[in-house]
Amino acid sequence: MSTVTQLIPTGTWTADPVHSVVGFSVRHMGIATVHGVFERFEARLEVGESLAEARVEASVEAASITTRESQRDEHLRSPEFFNAEAFPQITYTSTGIRVVDDETFVVSGDLQMAGVTRSVELTATVGGLETDPWGNERVGLELRGSLNRGDFGMTFNQLLGGGNMLVSDTVKIAIDISAIRSAG
Repeated sequence: MSTVTQLIPTGTWTADPVHSVVGFSVRHMGIATVHGVFERFEARLEVGESLAEARVEASVEAASITTRESQRDEHLRSPEFFNAEAFPQITYTSTGIRVVDDETFVVSGDLQMAGVTRSVELTATVGGLETDPWGNERVGLELRGSLNRGDFGMTFNQLLGGGNMLVSDTVKIAIDISAIRSAG
């Protein structure tokens, strides 16, 4: 039986943005879910002898948010949410990694968003390791987590007639990465 530390060989792994997605979802009006993505991002995983000693660093351009509705996207870029003009980058830096089982690990890290830094845990599942047709070694990773947007100063909301809130406080994070191992 293989372990997650054997599934991700040592080296530096960089997210391939064409084959990766940094997404989120949030309940809207208490009855539906709105999905969004960030179109511009970078992520790197550095793995040494042990996954527990690995390091994750990621950066997302806040203004690259899209929910497929331009008016909502502009509101999300505003000071009521991401304040993308004042805080153009959302960053995540791991503070620890804990192996859960043969294909799962938990990344603890500091998420800095809209000028606020909070600890956020992401559960990562290794999708596998493969060499692409051009000789690049790739690893697939699926990361999931959640956060309270109010913890980052995003408190805009509205009570609706049926008692639901316009926007849920809980935001689900869904990141799917195809990372390429650096040569050398």
